[in-house]
Amino acid sequence: MHSLKNKIVFITGASSGIGASCAVQFARQGAKLLLAARRMERLDAFADGLRKKFSVDIHTIHLDVRKRSEVESTMDTLPSGWKKISVLVNNAGLASGMATIQDGDVDDWEKMIDTNVKGLLYVSRAVIPGMIQRGEGHVINIGSIAGYEFYPKGNVYCATKAAVNALTNTMRLDLNGTPIRVSTIDPGLVETEFSIVRFHGDKERANKTYEGITPLTPDDIADAVLYCATRSPHVNIQQVVLTPTAQASTTIVHRVQTSQK
Repeated sequence: MHSLKNKIVFITGASSGIGASCAVQFARQGAKLLLAARRMERLDAFADGLRKKFSVDIHTIHLDVRKRSEVESTMDTLPSGWKKISVLVNNAGLASGMATIQDGDVDDWEKMIDTNVKGLLYVSRAVIPGMIQRGEGHVINIGSIAGYEFYPKGNVYCATKAAVNALTNTMRLDLNGTPIRVSTIDPGLVETEFSIVRFHGDKERANKTYEGITPLTPDDIADAVLYCATRSPHVNIQQVVLTPTAQASTTIVHRVQTSQK
């Protein structure tokens, strides 16, 4: 394994779900963690727990990746000891709403586009030049199988994840000739707050997404992220696709019917 000890790993959307699981995995490797999220109280409490458990250096930042000026100012004003980022995990992302294109909520569309596409671009643009200058770096984007296996009422979410897929591939083309590696992790059904956010807090509807199956966990995704990041520097894992065993595609999922008494 390529050592990440004392390397700076920057994770967006780090206060919960996949981002938090990635932070735990990298903390176990002795990495220094630069953790960003919008929910600072939750993020700081999580970071305190990691410090106590793993004795690692952590710097937390409030960051809404949708806001270009905030991303630029935050990255410009990082303490000098935290600017040499070795691994960027572009994890911040969401789905908002699930409707046909003719009935979709434009505010939902803009939230997904601003977070999943623009946010990834803003953060990557702020970080990658430094990686090139230092001759070291790895960008790991969290995509989705929805980026190339589309489904009804997934229109804009699918489009944003298709953009992540395209951006990952073109990043790799643009950075060819540099030591910078670019990977994407594309999961299927993962049980996080994702569906609660998508259905605007409707937990009952969100829970039905995972009924009758054993979904992926955030830890499963973090395992894949860590695997990519710890390969020898001459090895680039371009894409990892992982789904629950019960999921054959975005729309074909074998669900076990539970008997009701």
